[in-house]
Amino acid sequence: MYNTTNKIIVVGGNAAGPAAAAKAQRINPNTEVILIESGEFISTGTCELPYLISNEIDDYKKIVYFTPDSFYKSKGVKVFANHFVKRIDEKYKVLEVVDKLTNTTVEFKYDKLILTTGSKANELPDLPFTLENVFPLKSVKNYLQIENYLKNIRSKNVLVIGSGYIGLEVADAFKQKGFNVTVLDQVDLPMPSADIEIRHLIKDSLIENEIVFFTRSEQSKFVISENQLKQYKHEGRFIDFDIAIIATGIKPNNFLAETANLKTGKFGGLVVDNRLKTSNPNIYAAGDNIEIKNKILNRNDYIPLATYAQRYGHIAGENAAGGNQVAEPVILNSAFKLFDNFISQVGLTSKQVAEHNCFAETVTAVVPNKVKVMPDSRKVFGKIIYDKNSKLILGASFMGSNEVAGYADIISNMIYNKNSVLSLAKIDYNYTPPLSPFINLLSVLGRKIQENI
Repeated sequence: MYNTTNKIIVVGGNAAGPAAAAKAQRINPNTEVILIESGEFISTGTCELPYLISNEIDDYKKIVYFTPDSFYKSKGVKVFANHFVKRIDEKYKVLEVVDKLTNTTVEFKYDKLILTTGSKANELPDLPFTLENVFPLKSVKNYLQIENYLKNIRSKNVLVIGSGYIGLEVADAFKQKGFNVTVLDQVDLPMPSADIEIRHLIKDSLIENEIVFFTRSEQSKFVISENQLKQYKHEGRFIDFDIAIIATGIKPNNFLAETANLKTGKFGGLVVDNRLKTSNPNIYAAGDNIEIKNKILNRNDYIPLATYAQRYGHIAGENAAGGNQVAEPVILNSAFKLFDNFISQVGLTSKQVAEHNCFAETVTAVVPNKVKVMPDSRKVFGKIIYDKNSKLILGASFMGSNEVAGYADIISNMIYNKNSVLSLAKIDYNYTPPLSPFINLLSVLGRKIQENI
């Protein structure tokens, strides 16, 4: 039985917050748990937002998994939506909270506090979100603002700024919606965080699907008029746009933590120990507002993914309620869809390997994902990065069809268990013509590695 904590307050209601609140209430039912969220919605899907734009998900309510009322009925946690936490008084354990509907300020006392304030979209100084047709895509509220604005436009020209996986998913979604799509970035190839081979393949996919890719130069500029983006000047041409989506990355949302002088790290995220306790022993944190330990590098990193936020939210909730769970380091394992391709990445990229002076080798291969005679057989690309001395896998990238998620999961498992890269050629892979090739891509990569030793 856990020791009784009188009141736990969770601030932030997306992925980590509801997980923390529900877990705290479940394992210590004698505790009063309160969830405070500044927006209208809690417990929403974020990764699903591009699929609302493309209408693959036909109703935004399908990604609002709980309302404040249903969360209370299901989890026993009282929710205060539309309440903005303005300040933490860590000495007296008091939150200063603004009720946004009445514009009144109230105080909430706590015994333990969990900060799950997430992240916020980066804003461009010369293209701020105060413009009427410039939006991030970070929340259900953003989606509704975008859809409302689209009702009034005459042409269909969209500018997506940023070519990371969110920007690429948004470009895909608008293309499916029938828009003319231009992607703009500072670099010559899309997906700056990916390995070079993947970046070239993505560029090919954009061209194939008639999406324009521009590299921003010093001479280029945005033309603003009547509080709207009207045009983008590129190489002397003025190109009209109806709407712009900013997808230039995110950063930890730690304004509130700063009011309590909590320690932050290199990436601006809260520094937490392996029990998710901040520099204040009565305040825990989880989600996109914290830095977490990268298992491969054995150092803090910023990896804002919903799966890690939810997992760490559970741990923070349990520990705030008296538990003693350990938050293990993580291995990046992510994927996204771009038209008929899926791209998955696990572990480190070549760029990260070089930055940390790892003594690494790489191997690549392109093979069919199924037996060639099968009608839906297609090519899949794979790349493995491994330590030349220890033969431990450092990272991998894949681009193909659905199978790339499985490849990434296998590599993640091998990294976690410190399996030698030489094991790739020894694994018995599943085979059946409609599902898999006679010789698996991972086996081909493993055999190439053996040949190089």
